[in-house]
Amino acid sequence: MSEFKHTLNSPVEIYALGGLGEVGKNLYCVENDNSLLIIDCGVMFPDSNLPGIDYIIPDFTHLRDNQNKIKALVITHGHEDHIGGIPFLLQQVNVPIIYAPKIAAALIRHKLSDDKIHTDTKIIEYDEDDVFQAGDFKMEFYHVTHSIPDSFGIYITTPQGTIVESGDFKIDLTPVDKDFDIPKLVHFGDRGIDLLMADSTNAEKEGYTPSERTVIQGIQDVFSEASGRLIISTFSSNICRIQQIIETSMKFKRKIIVFGRSMESNIEAAREFGYIKVPDNYLCAPEDLKRLPPEEVCILCTGTQGEPMAVLSRIARGDHRFIHVLPGDTIVFSSSVIPGNTGPINAVINQLTRLGASVITNSVLSNLHASGHASKQEMRLFQKLCRPHYFMPIHGEYRMLKLHADIGVQCGLTKDHTFVCENGDVLTLINHNVTRGGQVQADAIYIDGKSTVSVSTSVMKDRNTLINEGMVGVFLVIDPKTSRLVSVPLVESRGFISSNKKSLQKKASEIIGIEVDRLMKSGRKVTYSDIKSTVKAIASHFLYRESHRNPMVIPVILNYNEVSPSKKVQVNY
Repeated sequence: MSEFKHTLNSPVEIYALGGLGEVGKNLYCVENDNSLLIIDCGVMFPDSNLPGIDYIIPDFTHLRDNQNKIKALVITHGHEDHIGGIPFLLQQVNVPIIYAPKIAAALIRHKLSDDKIHTDTKIIEYDEDDVFQAGDFKMEFYHVTHSIPDSFGIYITTPQGTIVESGDFKIDLTPVDKDFDIPKLVHFGDRGIDLLMADSTNAEKEGYTPSERTVIQGIQDVFSEASGRLIISTFSSNICRIQQIIETSMKFKRKIIVFGRSMESNIEAAREFGYIKVPDNYLCAPEDLKRLPPEEVCILCTGTQGEPMAVLSRIARGDHRFIHVLPGDTIVFSSSVIPGNTGPINAVINQLTRLGASVITNSVLSNLHASGHASKQEMRLFQKLCRPHYFMPIHGEYRMLKLHADIGVQCGLTKDHTFVCENGDVLTLINHNVTRGGQVQADAIYIDGKSTVSVSTSVMKDRNTLINEGMVGVFLVIDPKTSRLVSVPLVESRGFISSNKKSLQKKASEIIGIEVDRLMKSGRKVTYSDIKSTVKAIASHFLYRESHRNPMVIPVILNYNEVSPSKKVQVNY
């Protein structure tokens, strides 16, 4: 009985390990002394400022430290920014159960199988009628409209009050999928919502987000005007869009060939549950490209964001195994630009155009994409349906969160009942009241490949220095017996541009040689570390003074050993 009272008295903490101040790597937590419920676990894809990085994931340190309290991970829908981090999470943290909608569950199973991750975690599918108890927290669901079927919001009942997490949503009144369950959301509002956590992605856009059905006409116009092959790229998880493209392709009697691993697995999962309907005779293999007339081909592929290894980028580079741009090809980008990806996308578009393709992107004149996120009027409507006492905007960059908080105030909340938080900030729910609490660790973790070992911030700093400033190597041969330089230092540079490169290297060599010689004749014991520090300091100062650049300086010390002629040089980095 005393333990039960302790649970009732335990404050409920709400915080994000990802998804605040950014669009991606969504991970939200509800926790008390006895239970920890995780909501979503996504990745964020890097921009050009993060060279060599494949994914950015949340920091799981807090979850590892409290994994004895974790009762479940619940997934709102199957997009990568909500499920992509699960393989990394399960390799570090024990999660007993994952609750997920049907398509999301299938995609998660595909991920774990592809990554060869064996786990005892149970994956349980849910729909809008299910109710689950996760420790001290009860979960109920309501269907929302988004760009992937089986998208849900969650109503969470805790010993201290109630929470609604919106998932990603827009209020689409003519959806390709099922309707938004407005009556059920109103019912939850009637029961009482203490804290609302809602998607902020389109908080800068006034009005209503266009229905997914408005894209159909734009797609049909492209099909009717294309004389050769059609190559259409969209997000592989945008199942509703893919279904429309497939239906239109069948209407215009074009065979469909799918390229891209994620596109293939997502279509397979969606067909399994009936969300994508296409007869087998309309799906062709890559090898069939050679025999099919161009006007009878529709290629579905990945690469809308200019990802280097995605299908479109490989076509643009000319190194795709099956697809090379032909005269008459029409290439369609049926997507929006993720912030930070404009440069890579434009580079791909320019190269495809240079190769002779006609490239069509989403615009006022060619309506090829509709967002899956609510605009301001839908956000206002959502507030009125929920009638929350407190509001925490989620899923957005800082300006989006701030604008969404302002919408909450417009709809009747007082300013002190809205919370614009950062990852790691804790809100505390006690007896239906919400206040700001402390903080938990919530860094960004950079992943190179599929390794669970993260790339450190210092490594990222080095990579950016190499890209932006170049590298200068300083090679010194030292005789430790006589404490002298055997030869003049050799200075070589890569990626460090200067109009008088040879002259600059010669001057740098002379100055470094003088300073190292002075150091070694100083009479005190000199270590390799002392020499490297001197070389870095002298070279960096000289190069900046002469060129106003800060290249990475790498000293390489060769230890001359006269006693062993066959092994005269030992290298010390």
